[in-house]
Amino acid sequence: MPDVVVIRNLRSGRGRLVRKWPELERSIREATQGSLEFWDTEGPGHATELARRACQIGVELVIAAGGDGTISQVANGLIGREVTLAVIPSGTGNDLCRTLGLGASIPDALKAIRHRRVGRMDVAHFRTDKQAGYFLNVAGMGFDATVADRINRGMRMLTGTSAYLVAVLAALGRFRAPDIRFTLDGQRLDMRVMLAALANAQCYGGGMKIAPFASVSDGLLDVVLVREIGKGAFLRAFPKVFNGTHLTHPAVTHSRATRIRLEPSEPAPFLVDGELVSCSWVDIEVQPSKLPIIVPENSNL
Repeated sequence: MPDVVVIRNLRSGRGRLVRKWPELERSIREATQGSLEFWDTEGPGHATELARRACQIGVELVIAAGGDGTISQVANGLIGREVTLAVIPSGTGNDLCRTLGLGASIPDALKAIRHRRVGRMDVAHFRTDKQAGYFLNVAGMGFDATVADRINRGMRMLTGTSAYLVAVLAALGRFRAPDIRFTLDGQRLDMRVMLAALANAQCYGGGMKIAPFASVSDGLLDVVLVREIGKGAFLRAFPKVFNGTHLTHPAVTHSRATRIRLEPSEPAPFLVDGELVSCSWVDIEVQPSKLPIIVPENSNL
C-alpha cells in the first residue's frame, strides 16, 4: 500500500504536464520520500473516483497534478475523509494555486510538499436540481458561464488569460443577461445580471481577480454581482478585473454570505470550478476548514 498517491491528468495544460513529466516524476519522488504510486485520470469525474479509492486503501497524502478542474475533482473525493491534499499546478489557469500562494510555480509546490505544512481550507457545497458536490475556487452564473462554454467548445488551443479574452469577445455579441433571484443568508434580491460570481478564492479565468479580498479560511463566500449594463460599457470596464479594481464600478455589488440560493428565471448554465452544469436552481453553503491541504510555509492557513 502506498503512503502517497499522485493523481495526474496528462491532458492538462495543453500537454504541459506530459512535456515536463520525466523530470517532474523524479522531483516528486525526492519530495515525498516514501512509497508512491502514480494514477492517471481517464475522463471527466475519474479523478474523484481515484481519490475515493486512495482513501479506501489508507493513503496519507494525495497529490493532484493538473489544472483547477483536476484539483477540484480530486478534492471532491477527499472531503470529509481527513486525507491531506497537495497540488502541483499544471493547468492553463492555476487559479486556486494563486490564492494558496503557489501561483503557477511547480518548484514552489514541490517545496511545500517536502515541508508538509498542512493548513485547512474552506470548501463550498453546492446542490442543484441535477447534481451536488463541492467547489474550492469560484462558481458563477451569467456571462462567465457563457465564456467558459465557449472556451470548452472551440478554444482549446489557447491558454489561460488569452483564451478567456478571445472567448469574451466571441461570446458577448449574443449574450443576454439572465434574471436571477438571489437569497443571501435569508435576504432576497432580484436582479438582471451580466454575471454572478460566488468566490471562495480570489481568481478565475487565468488570473482575473474577480474577488480580490476573498479568503479560503474566513468561513464566507464573496458574492460579486454585475448588474446589466451596455456591452460597450462592459468591455470598457472589463480590464479592471485583472487588478481587482472593478469592485468600485457602479454596476458592481460586493457582499459576503455563508448560504446562497440562485434561482434563474429559466434554466441556465452554472459554472463550478471550470465545469458547467445546467440547472433551474442552486443552493450553496460554506463548510469552514473542511479540507486539509499542503500550503507554503508563509501561508496564513
